[in-house]
Amino acid sequence: MGVSNNVTAVLNLIALLCSVPIISSGVWLSSKPDNECAHHLRWPIVILGTLLLLVALAGFVGAYWNRQGLLAVYLFAMALLIAALLFVTVFAFVVTRDEVSFSFPGRGYREYRLAGFSSWLREHVVDPEDWVKIRACLADSDVCSKLALDYFTADQFYTGHISPLQSGCCKPPTVCGYTYVNPTLWLNPANPSADPDCYLWSNDQGRLCYECNSCKAGLLGNLREEWRKANRIVIAAVVILIIVYLVACSAFRNAQSEELFRHSKS
Repeated sequence: MGVSNNVTAVLNLIALLCSVPIISSGVWLSSKPDNECAHHLRWPIVILGTLLLLVALAGFVGAYWNRQGLLAVYLFAMALLIAALLFVTVFAFVVTRDEVSFSFPGRGYREYRLAGFSSWLREHVVDPEDWVKIRACLADSDVCSKLALDYFTADQFYTGHISPLQSGCCKPPTVCGYTYVNPTLWLNPANPSADPDCYLWSNDQGRLCYECNSCKAGLLGNLREEWRKANRIVIAAVVILIIVYLVACSAFRNAQSEELFRHSKS
């Protein structure tokens, strides 16, 4: 194995290591309740990370056993994967850029409105047909029920930092003026706000605020936070991959030159 192929083999080990945080961030995303329920948004990063792992292994094999044809295929496939990862990261950044959240005095959590999110996110989550499935999934999860294990008094709950999903789906909007009994049980106000969500809230533990616009906005708020966290990891990995790819291209050209030189001498 020539020096250039040695370099390429090492570079592919680095690329292989880069696939680990990408796959891990994708698995982390897919394990979250909001991504489990909005299932069609779950897998792109996992799939791309797995393909990266396989391509890096192919590149290592090609470099170690000096298979120049396999190395050429590896470089082509790696370019496509880097382009796909760049597209996914830029796209995720663009669709999660907008967000409108607000807080109330004495409240540790924030509340969300649908109008604050990108139209792409809204269309792929709050479409009536999609929401029927998402709502049923959320109702079957422990997103709201586990709040009762963390908060016992109104003061604890009001100053707690619950997730956007819990803020939107597990309690009535603060503007409605409901009185706290426990995190998912509230007393009706005498004169509720005109906000339509105020009339959609139910103390039925299977309904709560799952039909509220605030719940849909809370789901989008959760997705936004989680996607942006995962995006930072993927961006860092992509930067390393671009550097690795450029060096690998140079090493491949050098290997071709070494091969031509050996043939000319023989």
